[in-house]
Amino acid sequence: MSATTTAGVGTGTGWAPMTSEQREQFDTDGYLVLKGVLSPDEVRHYASVLDVAHATHPRAADGSLHLLSAVTSCPELVDLIDHPATLPLVWSILGWNVHIYHSHLDVHPTITGPKPDWWHWHQDGGRQNREIETDPRPRLSVKLAYWLSDVSEPGRGNLTLIPGSHKTNWLPGPPTRDVPWPVPAGATQVQVDAGDVVFFDRRIWHARSDNRSEITRRCVFLGYTYRWISIRDEVAGLPAKPWWPRLNQVQQQLLGGVGVGDGDHHWGHYPESTPLYVALRDRGLLDPSYPPLIP
Repeated sequence: MSATTTAGVGTGTGWAPMTSEQREQFDTDGYLVLKGVLSPDEVRHYASVLDVAHATHPRAADGSLHLLSAVTSCPELVDLIDHPATLPLVWSILGWNVHIYHSHLDVHPTITGPKPDWWHWHQDGGRQNREIETDPRPRLSVKLAYWLSDVSEPGRGNLTLIPGSHKTNWLPGPPTRDVPWPVPAGATQVQVDAGDVVFFDRRIWHARSDNRSEITRRCVFLGYTYRWISIRDEVAGLPAKPWWPRLNQVQQQLLGGVGVGDGDHHWGHYPESTPLYVALRDRGLLDPSYPPLIP
């Protein structure tokens, strides 16, 4: 079964929920590829935003940039967080009581010299993968990867993953990350065009391939989770920014600016003042399996 779908089929501008076929693929493979989400003009615009960030922020020794808190760092990226072709996948899986807890933008120029053979395979979630004892561990979050470079061939810094590994708690690996180790069995480099989006379960085992091509790798990653899980991004100061009032209410929710300081609000006790709940209700798209709590 292919993990590829087309933007606008089940996830288009009408906020249609995930299709049953997409849900089955996502549950089986742990990821989906959405083709053509961004237009060529949008790709050029967002790529230029990342290029400015790359030129103005401290870079690693190899010239790469891994910049956390994507919207805080680059407010021009804000329209990606509730894109009508991708946000429906998020609320179809997690429901309406969500926010972005972790995001980053990546710029990786061509690697021209030797590179240490580090073990980069991981699941997202940090301590969740040490402190939750179930097998498999719960999903808890999902991630969108907006590709702004052509990685339709391997070796371009492609997202590399093991399809179906999202229900596997542990991956055999080296005793320490600096010990050379074979690539895990079943690993595949996801080959996508600029403008495509990869939607994946945070538990899927993944890594980044080395970029030995002549193309600079550019990508924006947005991780969504339940509002009762703390935000890692630096977002506390966003409501004081001059551009904050121009955001729609769903964007403000996703950036942690709704129900601030109210634990019950984050628990979902007040759906009528939770913008994504209201937006889904008004469109007749509420999922009955995600009912609000009673205060």
